[in-house]
Amino acid sequence: MSLGKPYVVQVWGTDLEIARRLPLLAKPILRRAELVIAASHALAAEAERLGADSVRVIPSGVDIPASVPQPDDPPHVLFAGRLSREKGILDLVEAAQGLPLVVAGDGPLREQVPGALGMVPHHDLLPMYGRAAVVACPSRREGFGVVCAEAMAHGRPVVACAVGGLLDLVVDGETGLLVEPGDVAALRAALERLLGDPELRLRLGDAARERVRRKFAWRPVTDATLIAYDDALRPAAAPLQAR
Repeated sequence: MSLGKPYVVQVWGTDLEIARRLPLLAKPILRRAELVIAASHALAAEAERLGADSVRVIPSGVDIPASVPQPDDPPHVLFAGRLSREKGILDLVEAAQGLPLVVAGDGPLREQVPGALGMVPHHDLLPMYGRAAVVACPSRREGFGVVCAEAMAHGRPVVACAVGGLLDLVVDGETGLLVEPGDVAALRAALERLLGDPELRLRLGDAARERVRRKFAWRPVTDATLIAYDDALRPAAAPLQAR
């Protein structure tokens, strides 16, 4: 039963996975919302398919460190995240055979990931971005991509799969490199290219840090969120802008 009050729904990824399985419950909630805020354009499109009428894309915010260190020498690749199939970890393990790879994370596939460090607390993960030369985000699906955004905030080029929210973050050839999900050969080629070219890493990493500063830092994200809620509370006076 509706209480007659306006409400805003925010979607991040897993919630829409559940919504697809329970459409009779999810569709009325999304349709009646004054506004649905999605963390990426891919999630916005999915929310619209599930019945949302008014959708606005506002990403998750990340901290921007005041400065970033030089990466370790020799350079290595970092993966951080859940060790599960949707994160593409087995693709990465295959692609990175013989390459220096650090894996921070835990999950159901840990026994198939040699040398995995297990779950790393966030405060310990942040300096790991700074030590890495390249960060790999080989996900087969991704609602937003917090690890990708944090790596970019630390001035690190990202090799990512061209899926979901990663497409909002990584501009291929400008802030990182994109490959098709599941393409192990392309993933390896991208990793080898960056590991072997420090000038390219620096150029892409600097551009990545600037992109995050402009679009994904807490100030622009917070401002956009406050405006969105204000619009939702005053729909007649301030019609929602098209996405």
